[in-house]
Amino acid sequence: MRGSVIAVVLAGGLARRMGGGDKPLRLLAGRPLLDHVLDRVAPQVAGVILNANGDAARFASYGLPVVADPLPDFPGPLAGVLAGLDWVAEHRPDIPSLLSVPGDGPFLPADLVARLEAARATAGVPMACAASGGWTHPPIALWPVALRGALREALLAGEKKIDRWTARFGCASAEWPADPIDPFFNANAPEDLAAAERLLQAG
Repeated sequence: MRGSVIAVVLAGGLARRMGGGDKPLRLLAGRPLLDHVLDRVAPQVAGVILNANGDAARFASYGLPVVADPLPDFPGPLAGVLAGLDWVAEHRPDIPSLLSVPGDGPFLPADLVARLEAARATAGVPMACAASGGWTHPPIALWPVALRGALREALLAGEKKIDRWTARFGCASAEWPADPIDPFFNANAPEDLAAAERLLQAG
């Protein structure tokens, strides 16, 4: 399973609530958020790419491919997913699936890929997204590369809402417990970073 999935870390947003800049490069426990995300995700997949706009050199130390949104004006996470799907289709045509995760989620579960894969196989649908605490997390999902053409058409037509688009094809969900820590906690604002620091210190 690890060999059949490439992950894209979605880092193309504007981070307005964090005061702008690159959220994944904000420090948590002395390390960039992106480091924590990669620690969680990289062991589960065959490779990782970053979706980020602007000068890719700021991520050069990671040695990972950096792909920009294929559409202008920051159309949202679906554009980052399409960027990842396009990269996989061009560079790893042997890989059938893409995992998308946010660049600000330091507690992602170690069984994310396995459980998403099981959920979509059980439901007989092409996609699966994560859920916790009664909420779904559409940007944390497993996508088939075969649907990239349909996604491009939808984005060009103005679609921005993930769950509305995935509902057209079928998207299962895999549920994780939100206690003691929600594995899909994301650091949107400075106070979230402080909360994540406390959670890390508490183990």
